[in-house]
Amino acid sequence: MAQEKLTWQSKLVLLAVLPFAGTDVLLACFSRTAQTAPVAIWAVGLSALLGLVTWRLRAATPAAAVTGATITASLMFSTAWLPYAPWHSALTPTLAVSVLAFAATRVGRAKKERLGTAERRRGRSASQIVANLGFAALVSSGPVHFWLLDCRWIPHHIGAQAPFLALALAALAEAAADTVSSEIGQVLGGRPRMITTLRLVDAGKDGAVSLAGTLAGVVAAAGVAGAGSWALRGDLTLFAVSSAGAVFGLFFDSLLGATLEEWGWLNNDAVNFLSTASAAGAALALLCAMH
Repeated sequence: MAQEKLTWQSKLVLLAVLPFAGTDVLLACFSRTAQTAPVAIWAVGLSALLGLVTWRLRAATPAAAVTGATITASLMFSTAWLPYAPWHSALTPTLAVSVLAFAATRVGRAKKERLGTAERRRGRSASQIVANLGFAALVSSGPVHFWLLDCRWIPHHIGAQAPFLALALAALAEAAADTVSSEIGQVLGGRPRMITTLRLVDAGKDGAVSLAGTLAGVVAAAGVAGAGSWALRGDLTLFAVSSAGAVFGLFFDSLLGATLEEWGWLNNDAVNFLSTASAAGAALALLCAMH
């Protein structure tokens, strides 16, 4: 009941992200220069195809599939490199997040159904997609992107576009880590413990953590960070910063779940969005500390 009363938070998350992502996609669609037109065609075309596949696999509702395609196209367009290759963009880490989440939700599904924690069969909603992928699109959007590039107190030596790439990649890696940690932990982790009190609780409870789930989340974060660092032509520092930010966000997510979500102040979409934001914030702090 408390989650139902907080649906306005899910709508707020959608409102915070979709105008920026939608604007990037519109710019891509109306881009007609010799350099950017191929980028726009690949970004919009591939994202639409991925959205269709996601919907057909029942991993997302129709609205969520369109939302995910919009965010993916925005990320692809804003992280394009010239000469252009689609896989050398945020498509690669975004696809890694989707594949890991899809696989993790299907591991031990029978056991999750017995526990009552299995994801609904019709797939994720639009707000869930935005809560997980939206912050990466937000920091990659034009205004934030150029502000980060203009900040001289942030080191740029890990890539030409390092600041916003590190933040976006940390947010994506945290999204994968959170989903994988929760899904695998329910199957392999036994009875988890609350992160705040360490007392044993039932699997699936907000704020509960297990060793197996945490390790799976860390591996997932490293996988997405590694895929993204390769795709975005970053170096070992980009990988380390984004991985560390994601792990911080993973624990921050559990802390929010055990406190503000448990108290009925935040719903799950808000927790997920804030957790990806905290991962990006941790990555930014690490970049600044390196200066």
